[in-house]
Parts: sequence; structure tokens; C-alpha cells
Amino acid sequence: MTLSHLILLRHGETDWNAALRLQGHRDIPLNEQGQQQAEAAAPSVAALEPDVIVASDLQRAQRTAASVAALTGHTVGADPRLRETSLGDWEGLTREEVVDGWPGMWEQWRASSADYAPPGGESRSQVADRAVGVVHDLDRTDVQRALLVAHGGLIVGLTGRLLALPREHWSVLTGVTNCHWVLLHRFGSDFDSPWRLHSYNAGLGSVVLPGGEDEVAGV
Repeated sequence: MTLSHLILLRHGETDWNAALRLQGHRDIPLNEQGQQQAEAAAPSVAALEPDVIVASDLQRAQRTAASVAALTGHTVGADPRLRETSLGDWEGLTREEVVDGWPGMWEQWRASSADYAPPGGESRSQVADRAVGVVHDLDRTDVQRALLVAHGGLIVGLTGRLLALPREHWSVLTGVTNCHWVLLHRFGSDFDSPWRLHSYNAGLGSVVLPGGEDEVAGV
């Protein structure tokens, strides 16, 4: 039997999220607000009854996953394939600093297909390629419901990949809010059964409107 349900949970807020500073692979911890978000979301995520919890090895994802695991009793696995997009030369910078330093490139990155990458960084399709390996590995086990705790950009790319959306349309998926999640499910018992979107950017507020243009989604 293969996976039937997949929950993709974004980590809680960090100080860099609050400052709209690009994190990428930087290992930034949750701030107090982020820890509170994780603890508030944990009962709802635990109620989805995951059989296993795997998180990015970055501490903001590990701490968020630990809040859910405290309720489910699971051990949290760590997998670097679930890390956020590497943003190369942009990591540590704010949106304004990127706009000033690389004229026109921010807008291209935000609006482009999944194949555009920041200087020295990864494209969304490259991130999805490594993240989907985690799903394929779980498919080879007897796990049916998996929780992956990761990052906004990775969740967008992995969602597009699993739903088989054309890469040029991945940018229509809005960013996932801190401690909100995507729920995918599929019917059938083989690897080729298509994934279907059940919920997107779900959270305690139920329907969540996308943030303003200044919000840096998925970093």
C-alpha cells in the first residue's frame, strides 16, 4: 500500500520572516510568535492522524514538528531534502536590498516559471525534484498518512510537482502562511495514482487570504 494522505506543514514564524528577510538554507530559529503558532496549530495537525512525521533538518521546521509530535507520540525524522530553496546570493537580504542590488530580477523571480533561480541558488523545480524523493521513499513503506514539515517555497514546488501542474503555472500557487498546511490525497494503491488537492493554505483561520505583495512567500 502506498501513501494515501500527505500533509505539508510550513514552519512557524522567525525573526527573519517578520523582517521580510530571505532565509533559504540559513538555520534561523523560531521566534516567540513562531513557537506559539506551532503550539496552536499542533492539535489540528495531529487530528489529521499522520503515521509518520518527517521534517527539514533546519531548526525552524524541527521545532514546529516537535509541537505536533508532542501530541502524537511520534519521533520526528530529519531530512535535508526538505530544506527551503537555496537562495544563493540573496540569503540574508531583504526584498528591498535584492531589488536595489539586482534590478528587475526580483520581479522576474516572483512572476516566472519554476525554472528561474536566484544567483547561485536553486530553482523551484530543482527543489521539488529533491523533495519528491522523500515522498517516493515513503511510498515504498507501509505508511499511509505522512506529515512533512518544511518551508513555504518547497511546499509550493512540491505541491505543483505532485499535482502534475505545468511548471510554467506553479507561480499561480500563493505562498503558504506560517504554520498553515496543504493536504493532498489520492485514490488507488500504486505509485501512479494521481494526487488530488484537498486543502491549500489551511489553518486555524480556515480561509486565509494571501498576503500583500511585500510579503516574501516561501522563504
